[in-house]
Amino acid sequence: MSTTEPKYPLLMTLDDPSDLRQCDESQLQQVCDETRQFLIDTVAKIGGHLAAGLGTVELTTALHYVFNTPNDRLVWDIGHQAYPHKILTGRRDQLHTIRQADGLSGFLKRTESEYDTFGAGHSSTSISAALGMAVAAAQRGVDREVVAIIGDGALTAGMAFEALNNAGDMDANILVILNDNDMSISPNVGALKNYLTRLMTGPTITSVRKGTKKALDVLPPVRDYARRWEEHIKGMVLPSTFFEEMGFYYAGPIDGHDIDTLVTTLSNLKEIEGPRFLHIVTKKGKGFEPAEGAPVKYHGVSPFDPQTGVFGKKVKQTSYTDVFSDWLCDMAELDDKLVGITPAMREGSGLVKFSEEYSDRYFDVAIAEQHALTFAAGMACDDVKPVVAIYSTFLQRAYDQLIHDVSVQDLDVMLAIDRAGLVGADGATHAGVFDLSYLRCLPGIVIYAPSNADECRNMLYSAYQHTGLTAVRYPRGSVHGGYTKAPMQEIPLGTAETVQSGTGVAILCFGTLLETAAEVATELGATLINMRFVKPLDTNLIDSVASEHGLIVTIEENVLAGGAGSGVNEYMALQGLLTPVLNLGLPDQYIDHGSQAQQLAECGLDKPGIMQSIRSSDHFMNTEPVKSISPKAVKQR
Repeated sequence: MSTTEPKYPLLMTLDDPSDLRQCDESQLQQVCDETRQFLIDTVAKIGGHLAAGLGTVELTTALHYVFNTPNDRLVWDIGHQAYPHKILTGRRDQLHTIRQADGLSGFLKRTESEYDTFGAGHSSTSISAALGMAVAAAQRGVDREVVAIIGDGALTAGMAFEALNNAGDMDANILVILNDNDMSISPNVGALKNYLTRLMTGPTITSVRKGTKKALDVLPPVRDYARRWEEHIKGMVLPSTFFEEMGFYYAGPIDGHDIDTLVTTLSNLKEIEGPRFLHIVTKKGKGFEPAEGAPVKYHGVSPFDPQTGVFGKKVKQTSYTDVFSDWLCDMAELDDKLVGITPAMREGSGLVKFSEEYSDRYFDVAIAEQHALTFAAGMACDDVKPVVAIYSTFLQRAYDQLIHDVSVQDLDVMLAIDRAGLVGADGATHAGVFDLSYLRCLPGIVIYAPSNADECRNMLYSAYQHTGLTAVRYPRGSVHGGYTKAPMQEIPLGTAETVQSGTGVAILCFGTLLETAAEVATELGATLINMRFVKPLDTNLIDSVASEHGLIVTIEENVLAGGAGSGVNEYMALQGLLTPVLNLGLPDQYIDHGSQAQQLAECGLDKPGIMQSIRSSDHFMNTEPVKSISPKAVKQR
């Protein structure tokens, strides 16, 4: 029997927050230290999000210690910062499965734990959701605290300010915690601020303020003088009263890594009713020197050495994001009207090089997708060509702006849509599986679906040359078929490409599943078409294959409802083309996290799945061409 002392002796006894609340307050620092080390050791083996979680260890511990979770609600913004939350809420021993098939989600997920009160994958939702919970609790007469935890980056989104404005006006019983990790506090100033915050949230000051409010209300001059005096004193050492003007009781900023101050402050704020705002300052990557020095690098990581932070050797593969990055710089050199716009996704969308080489033409508008689209529309009004680099899943957040501000006005805006299709470990919240459906219905839009890296480069070039709203969508991950970075060539609008001629079955493929479709077509002796455009479709080619084949199969990495295959169906119905069509795409359900290969297999979009679907089709055995009926003939019947 081993006598080796456990590496995390206290943490291993904490199976849920009720165990944590049995600890003496003097033990909390040990809980934090062990939780931080457990997080580093686990993510070092499997990869995942690291720096943000390291910065919230003390906050998470204090929240679960002070508040009676899960009855009291903790609403985390996104999920990158919530790994410690998972560790302390009964999922410690499952953390090694995070972001893997059948394992823990990398984000918050209501079906995963009762402590995950609101699912979060996109930013800036926490205050709105928490306010809804607080109001619902009040209406039902439930005694419950509701806490929203939001980062300074997420607070840049308009939605967060909409919620703050509403919460302050409603006088709701909600606590908003701003996790500010983009600045530091010097020890001396921090100690003073911590002391003042403890003092001003303590029972004595709070009772005086509450007790005198009624009396001072009948003496307006005295009341106003007292209020101005308090604000003057606070203004000398604290930030502006912006949040108080919005109706919040403001406290902070305090050191978000001082567990004692956090517990005291949260305990005091718990006794105050109404909207409260606590400003804490933390450091991303706290407690792990490599991550503290490079928080962006250690935001989302592959396996690494937990002692040194050195990543394992990995062969760098060219991604579609790299293709876009190269093209953007090359195109900017050719045309000084080009500007690049991103809603806080410089690294993820491949704009680092562009931001360095063309800094005066680079615009990061923060987490503000709606603003990004209308900002681009305004630029397009005055002879500038904006390229908006955005994830498919984030473009959803700006749909009204895309329609009302760009499409209706027929403005010259180009969308470079990254992470189109299934995205693997990030799961359902980040999957870009709806864009073909919600874009295809916009009048006048041109939608490109490249099948490989070189074609992607040419399509980006072609989309830029086109005047009007264009969209090029490409997937996450490494490129298909190599990358030559050849001179750019314009692709004629709405033209498909016949890859292989065959008989019986015609496969119409939209996007990067072409490589898999080619294997299927070869085995079946089928015709294979690289459609290239989702809108406009190459209708001449559709007419041709419909007259020469007994079954048409469409393949796309998008939901079937309203997608590219639907476009083919609509055209054929309008023309009276009766050739049977089998649409293959993503099912009418959300696909959980796993590898991209696993997700494609689950959806029947790998080679075995596509073969099975075609062979089991009622029309596969009878693939004689069907005589088409013209719309006029149908009407006469």
